[in-house]
Amino acid sequence: MPDDDLVFKALADPTRRFLLDLLFERDGRTLTELETRVDMSRFGVMKHLKLLEEAGLVVARKEGREKLHFLNPVPIREIHDRWIDKYTERRVTALLDLKNELEGDKP
Repeated sequence: MPDDDLVFKALADPTRRFLLDLLFERDGRTLTELETRVDMSRFGVMKHLKLLEEAGLVVARKEGREKLHFLNPVPIREIHDRWIDKYTERRVTALLDLKNELEGDKP
């Protein structure tokens, strides 16, 4: 599956988006910390984290006996640049041109 597909699949689930929001608030959370914030089993949270890791949205690092999870925003930015930016550029340029034209008529 191409990387974009993995990222879109990962972002399609509200629980996974919530886990990403938690990591955005504070990086380096353990599974136990994340598990206490969602209404699901430890195993369920582990499955969601695994999918997020496969998509490259979460990076895990062992520290002693704990595994810490960190947000990796790069895949989201790549999706933005590839799928959002290019489709909005023309509209924004047109609006800026219109603004400049309208404001240019003012004394």
